[in-house]
Amino acid sequence: MDYQPRPEDVSFLLNAVLDAPARLATLAPFAEVDEALQSQVLEEAGRFVGEVVAPINRGGDEIGCRFVDGEVVSPPGFREAYQAFVDGGWPALSAATEDGGQGLPAVLEAVLYEWLAAANHGLTMAPGLLHGAYACLKHHGSEELKQRYLSKIATGEWLATMCLTEAHAGSDLGQVRTRATPQMGQADGSLRVNGGKIFISGGEHDLTPNIVHLVLCRLPDAPAGPKGLSLVLVPKLLPDGTRNAVHCERMEEKMGLHGSPTCTMRFDDATGWLVGEPGRGLAAMFVMMNSARLHVALQGIGLLDAAWQKADAYAAERRQMRAPGPVPASRGSEPADLIAEHPAVRRILDTQRAWIDGARTLAYRSALMLDVAAHDADPKARERAQRWCSFVTPVLKAACTHQAFHGASECLQVFGGHGYVREWGIEQIVRDARVTMIYEGTNEIQAIDLLVRKVLPDGGVGMSAVLLELRDTLDASREADADVQRRLAQLRYLGTTVAMAAHANPVLPYEVADDYLRVTMLAMMAWAWARIEAVAPQDADKARAAAAFRRWVLPEFEMRLGIVKRACETVALSHHAATPPGVAN
Repeated sequence: MDYQPRPEDVSFLLNAVLDAPARLATLAPFAEVDEALQSQVLEEAGRFVGEVVAPINRGGDEIGCRFVDGEVVSPPGFREAYQAFVDGGWPALSAATEDGGQGLPAVLEAVLYEWLAAANHGLTMAPGLLHGAYACLKHHGSEELKQRYLSKIATGEWLATMCLTEAHAGSDLGQVRTRATPQMGQADGSLRVNGGKIFISGGEHDLTPNIVHLVLCRLPDAPAGPKGLSLVLVPKLLPDGTRNAVHCERMEEKMGLHGSPTCTMRFDDATGWLVGEPGRGLAAMFVMMNSARLHVALQGIGLLDAAWQKADAYAAERRQMRAPGPVPASRGSEPADLIAEHPAVRRILDTQRAWIDGARTLAYRSALMLDVAAHDADPKARERAQRWCSFVTPVLKAACTHQAFHGASECLQVFGGHGYVREWGIEQIVRDARVTMIYEGTNEIQAIDLLVRKVLPDGGVGMSAVLLELRDTLDASREADADVQRRLAQLRYLGTTVAMAAHANPVLPYEVADDYLRVTMLAMMAWAWARIEAVAPQDADKARAAAAFRRWVLPEFEMRLGIVKRACETVALSHHAATPPGVAN
């Protein structure tokens, strides 16, 4: 069974829950993007993903990419599918019209990439960085670089990579050693780049003739650490069409994602050009990374939906034993009941459905906020939208990818032994999903980014503002809404509690960051489900998923809240005991 997008599910969340068409209509570039146009785009995107991208997913996994004489050969059908992707204008969905794009909202691009990842994660890795590379170059590239590369990236005619990681450094970018030195006598300001990078998705491939590498490196006399990093654009093919000194040394043999080449790259006096200011490489690349992290969260949601679709379809056909409780209507004269009627299987399916719809609501709201932050005429509205994205992006990246892997593993359980063999396709999703917890910043790094770098510096004021915005969208006269408001208040107070405890023990926030991020996601999921239930009180499927969320997911809120509070209380007691009598605390 291949993945099939369901535009009606997405349209319900965008229109009924988030009121996206009305919000987009207030933004000048999207004044004509009404519900009808949005529906048309989603229908066409769903058809393309279901008919062109999904059918080649299994072959991409089983055959995979091949490394032949320094060149990467894509799995059968990938080149044709990618060309159809470009011909259909899909890479350029949200790029500006002056750059060859369609000028549509980022939220529609978000849905597209969620579906692409669900249908064929390996192929989707190829264009997955286009949106970030486009934004990075548009904001920080010189006019000459924009003229040469921007429209090619916007339309997907050329693909791009993000070259950060080095073997000795991992996530510690301050240790990057790759060097860039000015070329003497060259009037074009070009640089010579030397060094090596690992884990480069799409570092070499045969999908497009040129590949634009954005390389993090050091200029001469640059200071040590992250403040000495610059960003350099290094193309596979130089402007005159000759091959640049960029080489793929090998492809990594991976647990999953066999349809995507993960390359070890070497730059031997490769020619490149500075993007942005010297020593401001991380600032230039941050546009790319932040966008990429939201898309990784969407990958997690898509992969979980793909796993759920397979498990749900299997459970509706497979019969095993008698289900406990009332006789199901589907039994008839059959000697066994559908496993979908068994409480243990029902719990798995409904719990994953709860995660998918709740997380989708938050991710689509974040994508919508990207549009607001970029285009709203009100600077205060832009500021609020940017604040939301800053705080919520690491939450979504970590929580959605965590659930993608663990939830897909739960869906595999529905198949029993059949899930562990290849023919059903569920084991591929489990393997492919695992890497999302690692790349674009491990989930632990996301948690530290949230608590240590964003919540604590202002004592939780910024996070409180985000939570108050959610609170104010709820109706306290409704029992479900009042419960969410109580949880949001607890989360606000928790930030203050951690901030106070951190003064006594600066290590504490690093220890409880994962728990804090998790409790944040659960509170926001509760908000999402309150909104869903408010607009669809008679929908039986959503009522069942909402009940599963409250029964099987939300209780973790109290557990994580208790873990963080107890850690803070332990610090307070230890600090009090260590303070000599008569000394002020």
